[in-house]
Amino acid sequence: MASVLITGARAAAATPVPDPGPGWLRVEGARIAGLARGAPPSPLPGEQIVDLPGGWLLPGFVDLHCHGGGGGSFSGEDTAGMLAAASFHRRHGTTTLWASLVSAPPAMMERSARVLAELVEQGELAGIHLEGPFLASSRRGAQNPRALLAPDRGVMARLLDAGRGHVRMVTLAPELPGALELVRQLSDAGALAAIGHTDASYEQVMAAIDAGARVATHLFNGMRPVHHREPGPVIAALQRPEVSCEVIGDPRHLHPAAIRLALNAAGTSRVALVTDAIAAAGMADGRYELGGLRVEVRAGAARLAGAGTPSLAGSTITMDAAVRWVVNELHLELADAVRVTSGTAAELAGVPSRCGRLAAGRDADLVLCDASFNVVAVMARGQWVGEPPVFRRHAGLAEPATNIHNGPPATSA
Repeated sequence: MASVLITGARAAAATPVPDPGPGWLRVEGARIAGLARGAPPSPLPGEQIVDLPGGWLLPGFVDLHCHGGGGGSFSGEDTAGMLAAASFHRRHGTTTLWASLVSAPPAMMERSARVLAELVEQGELAGIHLEGPFLASSRRGAQNPRALLAPDRGVMARLLDAGRGHVRMVTLAPELPGALELVRQLSDAGALAAIGHTDASYEQVMAAIDAGARVATHLFNGMRPVHHREPGPVIAALQRPEVSCEVIGDPRHLHPAAIRLALNAAGTSRVALVTDAIAAAGMADGRYELGGLRVEVRAGAARLAGAGTPSLAGSTITMDAAVRWVVNELHLELADAVRVTSGTAAELAGVPSRCGRLAAGRDADLVLCDASFNVVAVMARGQWVGEPPVFRRHAGLAEPATNIHNGPPATSA
Protein backbone atom coordinates (compact mmCIF):
# COMPACT_ATOMS: atom_id res chain seq x y z
CA MET A 1 0.00 0.00 0.00
CA ALA A 2 1.44 3.40 -1.00
CA SER A 3 2.32 5.80 1.77
CA VAL A 4 0.67 9.20 2.25
CA LEU A 5 2.40 12.39 3.37
CA ILE A 6 0.09 15.10 4.76
CA THR A 7 1.71 18.54 4.90
CA GLY A 8 0.84 22.09 5.90
CA ALA A 9 -1.79 21.22 8.52
CA ARG A 10 -1.64 21.88 12.22
CA ALA A 11 -1.89 18.63 14.16
CA ALA A 12 -4.07 18.64 17.28
CA ALA A 13 -1.86 17.67 20.20
CA ALA A 14 -2.93 15.69 23.25
CA THR A 15 -1.90 18.64 25.42
CA PRO A 16 -2.39 22.36 24.76
CA VAL A 17 0.25 23.90 22.50
CA PRO A 18 0.34 27.73 22.27
CA ASP A 19 1.14 27.70 18.56
CA PRO A 20 1.17 24.24 17.02
CA GLY A 21 2.26 25.62 13.65
CA PRO A 22 2.15 23.69 10.40
CA GLY A 23 3.72 20.28 10.25
CA TRP A 24 3.52 16.91 8.57
CA LEU A 25 2.24 13.39 9.16
CA ARG A 26 3.13 10.26 7.24
CA VAL A 27 0.92 7.19 6.86
CA GLU A 28 2.33 3.85 5.85
CA GLY A 29 -0.19 1.08 5.40
CA ALA A 30 -2.81 1.28 8.14
CA ARG A 31 -0.61 3.09 10.69
CA ILE A 32 0.84 6.51 11.38
CA ALA A 33 4.56 6.21 10.58
CA GLY A 34 5.67 9.59 11.91
CA LEU A 35 4.69 13.22 12.49
CA ALA A 36 6.36 16.45 13.52
CA ARG A 37 6.08 20.20 13.31
CA GLY A 38 8.03 22.09 10.70
CA ALA A 39 9.08 21.35 7.16
CA PRO A 40 8.11 17.91 5.83
CA PRO A 41 10.66 15.28 4.84
CA SER A 42 11.33 14.44 1.23
CA PRO A 43 8.57 12.36 -0.35
CA LEU A 44 9.12 8.64 -0.65
CA PRO A 45 8.96 7.02 -4.08
CA GLY A 46 5.33 6.82 -5.19
CA GLU A 47 4.10 8.59 -2.09
CA GLN A 48 0.80 10.46 -2.23
CA ILE A 49 1.13 14.01 -0.95
CA VAL A 50 -1.80 15.89 0.59
CA ASP A 51 -1.22 19.58 1.24
CA LEU A 52 -3.60 21.23 3.69
CA PRO A 53 -2.23 24.72 4.39
CA GLY A 54 -4.03 26.42 7.26
CA GLY A 55 -6.10 23.35 8.08
CA TRP A 56 -6.25 21.02 11.07
CA LEU A 57 -5.44 17.35 11.44
CA LEU A 58 -7.43 15.58 14.18
CA PRO A 59 -7.52 11.97 15.35
CA GLY A 60 -10.57 10.05 14.18
CA PHE A 61 -13.56 10.53 16.47
CA VAL A 62 -14.72 7.76 18.81
CA ASP A 63 -18.49 7.60 19.45
CA LEU A 64 -19.70 4.98 21.93
CA HIS A 65 -23.43 5.87 21.83
CA CYS A 66 -25.12 6.05 18.44
CA HIS A 67 -28.43 4.59 17.23
CA GLY A 68 -28.15 5.42 13.53
CA GLY A 69 -27.79 8.11 10.92
CA GLY A 70 -28.07 8.82 7.22
CA GLY A 71 -31.54 7.25 7.24
CA GLY A 72 -30.27 3.94 8.64
CA SER A 73 -30.82 2.46 12.09
CA PHE A 74 -28.85 -0.07 14.13
CA SER A 75 -32.06 -1.55 15.56
CA GLY A 76 -33.82 -4.30 13.67
CA GLU A 77 -32.16 -6.62 11.16
CA ASP A 78 -31.64 -4.36 8.14
CA THR A 79 -27.97 -4.85 7.38
CA ALA A 80 -28.07 -2.29 4.57
CA GLY A 81 -29.51 0.32 6.93
CA MET A 82 -26.88 -0.46 9.55
CA LEU A 83 -24.09 -0.12 6.99
CA ALA A 84 -25.60 3.16 5.77
CA ALA A 85 -25.57 4.52 9.32
CA ALA A 86 -21.96 3.46 9.93
CA SER A 87 -20.86 4.91 6.59
CA PHE A 88 -22.66 8.20 7.26
CA HIS A 89 -20.90 8.75 10.57
CA ARG A 90 -17.55 7.62 9.16
CA ARG A 91 -17.80 10.35 6.51
CA HIS A 92 -18.23 12.83 9.36
CA GLY A 93 -15.03 11.66 11.02
CA THR A 94 -16.19 8.90 13.40
CA THR A 95 -13.73 6.13 12.67
CA THR A 96 -14.50 4.10 15.82
CA LEU A 97 -18.21 3.54 16.42
CA TRP A 98 -20.31 1.48 18.82
CA ALA A 99 -23.82 0.70 17.60
CA SER A 100 -26.50 1.32 20.22
CA LEU A 101 -29.78 -0.57 20.53
CA VAL A 102 -32.83 0.86 22.31
CA SER A 103 -35.07 -1.33 24.45
CA ALA A 104 -37.06 -3.93 22.53
CA PRO A 105 -38.37 -7.44 23.23
CA PRO A 106 -35.36 -9.64 24.10
CA ALA A 107 -35.74 -11.85 21.03
CA MET A 108 -35.67 -8.76 18.80
CA MET A 109 -32.62 -7.36 20.57
CA GLU A 110 -30.89 -10.73 20.20
CA ARG A 111 -31.53 -10.76 16.46
CA SER A 112 -30.19 -7.21 16.12
CA ALA A 113 -27.12 -8.08 18.19
CA ARG A 114 -26.35 -11.04 15.94
CA VAL A 115 -26.42 -8.88 12.81
CA LEU A 116 -24.33 -6.17 14.49
CA ALA A 117 -21.82 -8.76 15.68
CA GLU A 118 -21.21 -9.73 12.06
CA LEU A 119 -20.55 -6.09 11.17
CA VAL A 120 -18.09 -5.79 14.05
CA GLU A 121 -16.27 -8.87 12.80
CA GLN A 122 -16.18 -7.34 9.32
CA GLY A 123 -14.60 -4.17 10.71
CA GLU A 124 -17.58 -1.90 9.99
CA LEU A 125 -18.25 -1.28 13.70
CA ALA A 126 -16.15 -1.44 16.86
CA GLY A 127 -18.71 -2.75 19.33
CA ILE A 128 -22.32 -2.97 20.50
CA HIS A 129 -24.04 -0.95 23.22
CA LEU A 130 -27.36 -2.06 24.68
CA GLU A 131 -29.37 0.87 26.06
CA GLY A 132 -31.86 -1.25 27.95
CA PRO A 133 -34.09 -3.10 28.44
CA PHE A 134 -33.46 -2.91 32.21
CA LEU A 135 -34.40 0.74 32.65
CA ALA A 136 -36.66 2.77 34.94
CA SER A 137 -40.03 3.56 33.40
CA SER A 138 -40.14 6.90 35.23
CA ARG A 139 -36.99 8.03 33.38
CA ARG A 140 -37.49 6.14 30.14
CA GLY A 141 -37.28 9.18 27.85
CA ALA A 142 -37.72 7.87 24.31
CA GLN A 143 -37.49 4.20 25.34
CA ASN A 144 -40.54 2.10 24.53
CA PRO A 145 -42.30 1.46 27.88
CA ARG A 146 -43.67 -1.87 26.61
CA ALA A 147 -40.14 -3.17 26.14
CA LEU A 148 -38.76 -2.41 29.60
CA LEU A 149 -37.96 -5.41 31.81
CA ALA A 150 -36.98 -6.16 35.37
CA PRO A 151 -33.31 -7.24 35.64
CA ASP A 152 -32.92 -10.86 34.59
CA ARG A 153 -29.60 -12.69 34.48
CA GLY A 154 -30.88 -15.19 31.92
CA VAL A 155 -32.03 -12.49 29.50
CA MET A 156 -28.73 -10.68 29.99
CA ALA A 157 -26.79 -13.86 29.26
CA ARG A 158 -28.73 -14.46 26.04
CA LEU A 159 -28.10 -10.88 24.86
CA LEU A 160 -24.40 -11.22 25.56
CA ASP A 161 -24.28 -14.56 23.75
CA ALA A 162 -26.07 -13.07 20.73
CA GLY A 163 -23.38 -10.38 20.53
CA ARG A 164 -20.60 -13.01 20.41
CA GLY A 165 -18.35 -11.05 22.74
CA HIS A 166 -18.95 -7.72 21.00
CA VAL A 167 -21.50 -6.30 23.46
CA ARG A 168 -19.17 -3.79 25.07
CA MET A 169 -21.59 -1.79 27.23
CA VAL A 170 -25.07 -2.13 28.73
CA THR A 171 -27.05 0.75 30.23
CA LEU A 172 -29.30 -0.12 33.18
CA ALA A 173 -31.10 1.48 36.11
CA PRO A 174 -29.24 0.41 39.27
CA GLU A 175 -32.20 0.90 41.63
CA LEU A 176 -34.21 -1.95 40.05
CA PRO A 177 -34.27 -5.17 42.09
CA GLY A 178 -31.50 -7.46 40.87
CA ALA A 179 -29.66 -4.74 38.94
CA LEU A 180 -26.47 -5.02 40.96
CA GLU A 181 -26.26 -8.70 40.05
CA LEU A 182 -26.32 -7.66 36.38
CA VAL A 183 -23.57 -5.10 37.02
CA ARG A 184 -21.38 -7.90 38.38
CA GLN A 185 -22.41 -10.20 35.53
CA LEU A 186 -21.34 -7.59 32.99
CA SER A 187 -18.05 -6.98 34.74
CA ASP A 188 -17.34 -10.72 34.75
CA ALA A 189 -18.11 -10.80 31.01
CA GLY A 190 -15.69 -7.95 30.28
CA ALA A 191 -18.45 -5.48 29.35
CA LEU A 192 -19.05 -2.02 30.79
CA ALA A 193 -22.04 -1.50 33.06
CA ALA A 194 -23.46 1.98 32.52
CA ILE A 195 -25.89 3.88 34.73
CA GLY A 196 -28.72 5.54 32.85
CA HIS A 197 -32.48 6.08 32.45
CA THR A 198 -32.57 5.87 36.21
CA ASP A 199 -34.42 7.33 39.18
CA ALA A 200 -31.76 6.03 41.56
CA SER A 201 -30.70 7.83 44.69
CA TYR A 202 -27.13 8.92 45.30
CA GLU A 203 -26.62 5.94 47.59
CA GLN A 204 -28.00 3.45 45.05
CA VAL A 205 -25.67 4.76 42.35
CA MET A 206 -22.73 4.59 44.75
CA ALA A 207 -23.58 0.95 45.43
CA ALA A 208 -23.67 0.24 41.69
CA ILE A 209 -20.26 1.84 41.24
CA ASP A 210 -18.93 -0.27 44.10
CA ALA A 211 -20.33 -3.31 42.26
CA GLY A 212 -18.47 -2.36 39.06
CA ALA A 213 -20.48 0.23 37.10
CA ARG A 214 -18.05 2.48 35.24
CA VAL A 215 -20.08 4.76 32.92
CA ALA A 216 -22.88 7.30 33.24
CA THR A 217 -25.03 7.23 30.11
CA HIS A 218 -25.68 10.76 28.71
CA LEU A 219 -25.11 12.50 32.04
CA PHE A 220 -28.04 14.65 33.26
CA ASN A 221 -30.38 13.31 30.56
CA GLY A 222 -32.68 10.42 31.48
CA MET A 223 -31.86 10.51 35.18
CA ARG A 224 -33.08 12.01 38.43
CA PRO A 225 -32.01 15.69 38.53
CA VAL A 226 -29.66 17.16 41.10
CA HIS A 227 -31.18 18.33 44.40
CA HIS A 228 -29.21 19.85 47.24
CA ARG A 229 -30.58 17.33 49.75
CA GLU A 230 -30.74 14.38 47.33
CA PRO A 231 -27.71 14.59 45.01
CA GLY A 232 -28.83 11.70 42.81
CA PRO A 233 -26.95 9.99 39.96
CA VAL A 234 -25.23 13.07 38.52
CA ILE A 235 -23.32 13.99 41.66
CA ALA A 236 -22.49 10.36 42.40
CA ALA A 237 -21.03 9.83 38.91
CA LEU A 238 -19.03 13.05 38.96
CA GLN A 239 -17.58 12.29 42.38
CA ARG A 240 -16.23 8.83 41.61
CA PRO A 241 -12.89 8.92 39.73
CA GLU A 242 -13.43 5.47 38.21
CA VAL A 243 -16.60 6.60 36.38
CA SER A 244 -16.58 8.14 32.90
CA CYS A 245 -19.47 10.36 31.88
CA GLU A 246 -21.09 10.51 28.47
CA VAL A 247 -22.25 13.97 27.42
CA ILE A 248 -24.41 14.55 24.34
CA GLY A 249 -22.53 17.20 22.39
CA ASP A 250 -25.32 19.54 21.35
CA PRO A 251 -27.05 22.57 22.93
CA ARG A 252 -30.51 20.94 22.89
CA HIS A 253 -29.78 18.29 25.50
CA LEU A 254 -27.71 20.35 27.91
CA HIS A 255 -27.13 23.98 28.75
CA PRO A 256 -23.48 24.89 28.14
CA ALA A 257 -23.12 25.55 31.88
CA ALA A 258 -24.04 21.91 32.60
CA ILE A 259 -21.28 20.67 30.31
CA ARG A 260 -18.80 23.07 31.87
CA LEU A 261 -19.84 21.76 35.29
CA ALA A 262 -19.17 18.18 34.21
CA LEU A 263 -15.80 19.13 32.73
CA ASN A 264 -14.79 21.11 35.79
CA ALA A 265 -15.83 18.30 38.14
CA ALA A 266 -14.58 15.28 36.21
CA GLY A 267 -11.98 16.69 33.83
CA THR A 268 -11.61 15.85 30.17
CA SER A 269 -10.10 12.47 31.05
CA ARG A 270 -13.51 11.32 32.32
CA VAL A 271 -15.90 13.05 29.90
CA ALA A 272 -16.71 11.52 26.51
CA LEU A 273 -18.87 13.36 24.00
CA VAL A 274 -21.39 11.14 22.24
CA THR A 275 -23.96 11.83 19.54
CA ASP A 276 -26.86 9.60 20.65
CA ALA A 277 -27.78 10.07 16.99
CA ILE A 278 -30.78 8.38 15.42
CA ALA A 279 -31.60 7.51 11.80
CA ALA A 280 -32.69 11.13 11.20
CA ALA A 281 -29.12 12.43 11.52
CA GLY A 282 -28.16 13.95 8.19
CA MET A 283 -31.72 13.71 6.90
CA ALA A 284 -34.55 16.17 6.34
CA ASP A 285 -37.07 17.08 9.02
CA GLY A 286 -40.02 14.72 9.18
CA ARG A 287 -41.28 11.57 10.87
CA TYR A 288 -39.01 8.73 11.89
CA GLU A 289 -39.15 5.66 14.14
CA LEU A 290 -37.13 4.70 17.20
CA GLY A 291 -37.75 1.45 19.03
CA GLY A 292 -41.31 1.22 17.75
CA LEU A 293 -42.14 4.82 18.74
CA ARG A 294 -42.90 7.67 16.34
CA VAL A 295 -40.38 10.50 16.34
CA GLU A 296 -40.95 13.97 14.89
CA VAL A 297 -37.90 15.97 13.74
CA ARG A 298 -38.32 19.71 13.44
CA ALA A 299 -35.44 22.12 12.85
CA GLY A 300 -33.10 19.23 13.59
CA ALA A 301 -34.60 18.48 17.02
CA ALA A 302 -35.91 14.91 17.43
CA ARG A 303 -38.82 14.43 19.85
CA LEU A 304 -41.39 11.73 20.48
CA ALA A 305 -44.51 12.47 18.51
CA GLY A 306 -47.51 13.22 20.71
CA ALA A 307 -49.30 15.80 22.80
CA GLY A 308 -47.84 17.86 25.61
CA THR A 309 -44.10 18.38 25.87
CA PRO A 310 -42.64 15.24 24.28
CA SER A 311 -39.26 13.89 25.29
CA LEU A 312 -36.16 14.39 23.21
CA ALA A 313 -35.55 11.24 21.19
CA GLY A 314 -31.83 11.10 20.65
CA SER A 315 -30.15 13.64 18.42
CA THR A 316 -29.39 14.42 14.79
CA ILE A 317 -25.81 15.57 15.33
CA THR A 318 -22.50 14.19 14.14
CA MET A 319 -19.20 14.23 16.01
CA ASP A 320 -17.67 16.88 13.76
CA ALA A 321 -20.59 19.17 14.62
CA ALA A 322 -19.93 18.44 18.30
CA VAL A 323 -16.29 19.48 17.86
CA ARG A 324 -17.26 22.76 16.22
CA TRP A 325 -19.76 23.46 19.00
CA VAL A 326 -17.46 22.83 21.95
CA VAL A 327 -14.61 24.77 20.34
CA ASN A 328 -16.59 27.72 19.00
CA GLU A 329 -19.37 28.03 21.59
CA LEU A 330 -17.92 26.49 24.76
CA HIS A 331 -14.45 27.83 23.90
CA LEU A 332 -12.86 24.55 24.83
CA GLU A 333 -9.14 24.27 24.12
CA LEU A 334 -8.62 22.14 21.02
CA ALA A 335 -6.56 19.64 23.00
CA ASP A 336 -9.50 19.24 25.39
CA ALA A 337 -11.95 18.93 22.49
CA VAL A 338 -9.82 16.14 21.04
CA ARG A 339 -9.72 14.44 24.41
CA VAL A 340 -13.52 14.39 24.84
CA THR A 341 -14.26 13.39 21.23
CA SER A 342 -11.52 10.77 20.85
CA GLY A 343 -9.18 10.07 23.74
CA THR A 344 -11.52 9.38 26.66
CA ALA A 345 -13.76 7.11 24.62
CA ALA A 346 -10.77 5.24 23.19
CA GLU A 347 -9.73 4.42 26.74
CA LEU A 348 -13.25 3.32 27.63
CA ALA A 349 -13.31 1.13 24.54
CA GLY A 350 -10.05 -0.47 25.60
CA VAL A 351 -8.12 0.65 22.52
CA PRO A 352 -6.07 3.68 23.67
CA SER A 353 -2.91 2.29 22.06
CA ARG A 354 -4.65 2.17 18.66
CA CYS A 355 -6.66 5.37 18.42
CA GLY A 356 -7.71 8.51 20.26
CA ARG A 357 -4.62 10.62 19.56
CA LEU A 358 -2.09 11.27 16.83
CA ALA A 359 1.09 9.31 17.44
CA ALA A 360 3.45 7.08 15.51
CA GLY A 361 2.39 3.44 15.53
CA ARG A 362 -1.31 4.14 16.04
CA ASP A 363 -4.03 3.43 13.51
CA ALA A 364 -4.15 5.98 10.71
CA ASP A 365 -7.61 7.24 11.72
CA LEU A 366 -7.51 10.88 10.69
CA VAL A 367 -9.89 13.78 10.18
CA LEU A 368 -8.65 16.54 7.88
CA CYS A 369 -10.43 19.84 8.59
CA ASP A 370 -10.30 23.39 7.34
CA ALA A 371 -9.57 26.28 9.68
CA SER A 372 -13.19 26.28 10.92
CA PHE A 373 -13.16 22.53 11.67
CA ASN A 374 -15.31 21.57 8.72
CA VAL A 375 -14.37 18.09 7.54
CA VAL A 376 -12.37 18.06 4.31
CA ALA A 377 -11.46 14.37 4.24
CA VAL A 378 -11.42 11.31 6.49
CA MET A 379 -9.00 8.41 6.63
CA ALA A 380 -9.79 5.16 8.44
CA ARG A 381 -7.01 2.60 9.03
CA GLY A 382 -4.98 4.19 6.24
CA GLN A 383 -7.80 4.17 3.68
CA TRP A 384 -9.60 7.27 2.45
CA VAL A 385 -13.30 7.22 3.27
CA GLY A 386 -15.11 7.66 -0.03
CA GLU A 387 -13.21 9.17 -2.92
CA PRO A 388 -9.69 10.43 -2.15
CA PRO A 389 -9.77 14.18 -1.43
CA VAL A 390 -8.91 16.34 -4.42
CA PHE A 391 -9.24 20.06 -3.77
CA ARG A 392 -7.44 22.98 -5.32
CA ARG A 393 -4.91 24.89 -3.27
CA HIS A 394 -6.49 27.99 -1.77
CA ALA A 395 -4.59 30.92 -0.28
CA GLY A 396 -7.25 31.77 2.32
CA LEU A 397 -8.15 29.72 5.36
CA ALA A 398 -11.95 29.94 5.20
CA GLU A 399 -12.33 27.25 2.54
CA PRO A 400 -10.93 23.73 2.32
CA ALA A 401 -7.42 23.89 0.92
CA THR A 402 -6.15 20.53 -0.16
CA ASN A 403 -3.82 19.66 -2.98
CA ILE A 404 -2.92 16.09 -3.74
CA HIS A 405 -0.10 14.96 -5.98
CA ASN A 406 2.27 12.06 -6.20
CA GLY A 407 5.86 11.88 -5.14
CA PRO A 408 8.68 10.70 -7.40
CA PRO A 409 7.90 7.51 -9.33
CA ALA A 410 8.64 4.25 -7.60
CA THR A 411 11.64 2.35 -8.90
CA SER A 412 11.67 -1.39 -9.37
CA ALA A 413 13.81 -3.46 -7.07
